[in-house]
Amino acid sequence: MPRLSGAQMIAEFLVKAGVRHVAGIPGHGIWTVLDAFLDYPDLNVIQVLHEQSAAHLADGYYRASGKPIAAFASIGPGAANTVVGVATAYVDSQAMMLLTGSPHTYMRGHSVLQELDRAQWANFPRVTEGITKQVWQPSRVEQLPFVMQRAWSAMTTGRPGPVHLDLPMDVQADDADVVVHGPEQFISGGRPRPDAHEVQRAARLLAGASRPVIVAGGGTILSEASPELVALAEHLGIPVVTTWMGKGSIPEDHPLNGWSIGDTASTSGNTLAANADVVLSVGCRFVDWSASSYRAGVSFTIPPSALIQIDLEPREIGKNYPVTVGLVADAKAALADLLAAVGDITGPRDWRNGSYFGEIVRLKAEWDAICAVKRESDQVPMTQSRAIKELRAALDRRAIVVTGAGIVQAVVRQEFPVYEPRTHLTSGGYSTMGFTVPAAIGAKLAQPDRQVAAVCGDGDFLQTMQEIGVAAMLDLPVLFVVLNNSGFGSIKGGQLANFGRTAAVDFMRRGQPYTPHYANVAREFGIPGEQVTEPSQVAPAIRRALASGGPALVEVIVARDFPDAGANKTGWWDVPVPYTRGAGREAYLAGKAEEQI
Repeated sequence: MPRLSGAQMIAEFLVKAGVRHVAGIPGHGIWTVLDAFLDYPDLNVIQVLHEQSAAHLADGYYRASGKPIAAFASIGPGAANTVVGVATAYVDSQAMMLLTGSPHTYMRGHSVLQELDRAQWANFPRVTEGITKQVWQPSRVEQLPFVMQRAWSAMTTGRPGPVHLDLPMDVQADDADVVVHGPEQFISGGRPRPDAHEVQRAARLLAGASRPVIVAGGGTILSEASPELVALAEHLGIPVVTTWMGKGSIPEDHPLNGWSIGDTASTSGNTLAANADVVLSVGCRFVDWSASSYRAGVSFTIPPSALIQIDLEPREIGKNYPVTVGLVADAKAALADLLAAVGDITGPRDWRNGSYFGEIVRLKAEWDAICAVKRESDQVPMTQSRAIKELRAALDRRAIVVTGAGIVQAVVRQEFPVYEPRTHLTSGGYSTMGFTVPAAIGAKLAQPDRQVAAVCGDGDFLQTMQEIGVAAMLDLPVLFVVLNNSGFGSIKGGQLANFGRTAAVDFMRRGQPYTPHYANVAREFGIPGEQVTEPSQVAPAIRRALASGGPALVEVIVARDFPDAGANKTGWWDVPVPYTRGAGREAYLAGKAEEQI
């Protein structure tokens, strides 16, 4: 039985679990673990420039691959800096392991450097309790093999999510005679299946529906259920609409792709879902963004629409809409069982010649015509829609696109078609600024053979722009595209729509729009940078950046004034404003007059 330090136990477990990358910033609270990593050549240490980015990088890696890695940080501010990134992963159910330093067990409560101790000693785990699946703070080195097993199990089974290990410095340094086992000895390989009787009920509902719709949420992608989803849709001719996290569940050039649902979504997706007689949701939480804040008839009309809800987590069933059939199960297993049950009732339908499919085609054409107004515009400064069109034309079909918060996030969701799962990565439920750049680096580490484009507004980019230096140090060929409108454009649009005026959204200096020259900034980081202002310049600049063979940045100057600056508004989002205030009064009164859940 080998004698290992606590830090070596952690490193050995990670290697046996197949983890190949750990990302973070060293500090005295975690440097024993970091030193141990040097003895394990299979562990590649990624040095980031802000701890938030370590968490986003690990998150992006998991979103692109389905394989978790670890982020690390020191005690105190280093650990606290990870909170935004960990919360982003938690809300979107993405697995990652956070390792932080903690005061020595025998020094707890003495206010050692960077300790939180006024309420309870070594109290940082209380900060992460609400944004992780579970937190561990071991007090003896012999506990570490068991703690690593439990943490890995919690992180990867059921609904995935981040876990946190707060590691006392003496526990990292102490040693013991232990055997460290890999996850294969305590993780089940099976998938929870739904109740057979409920599957039959759901199958009869779907087979008898005249206007069914499938809503694909993030759980579809997490469970790798896209093949089963598409097979069921094709069997019955059911259109598939997608949430923010479900984009990519069905190829977006598939004839049954109905596009997106919710507030900033598509007219086709919202119309199809709102007029369905049966809605089958797959791994969808029905959050306000995807359900138009539950305003009846905008995105959904449940009831009278009957809802069949598939979710791995029982408490999500019926949480936001009443269900007709609830299937607590893994999405892939549930869809396979449901497809088999539907096949016993009816053979494949000739849906291409049906009136419902004709309606799907018509609604999608109407949506495309709406998008074409901004997408085909030659105006200068250009619309973000036109910039996204040019970007899509320059990228491979299999490229991964990464977005954070803002107008860019919405425009990419609406108008940038993707064709495979895990190729549209976005900070969905937390809508985090600063996600894009480090998450794209993580995605490229996970999928080195795919193009990866980090597409962000300048507000998003400014939050973690320093991480382009990480891509430069690694010579990692990530494409960074900054759509520059000199401000927080998404918030500006909302303020104008609701209040008729704006506050703290435009970047201004001496009465003029203010912006750094981001292409020049990129060159100072040692990577190619190019600024473009004309729509015709975008695709050639993208191709030159990709041809460089390393990281590169393209800055695109886009419209600042609305409506040209914004995305297409198609649903409804309940953001209360004083009804006496400007443009918000009419929207407020109209919204409150509708029946809401």
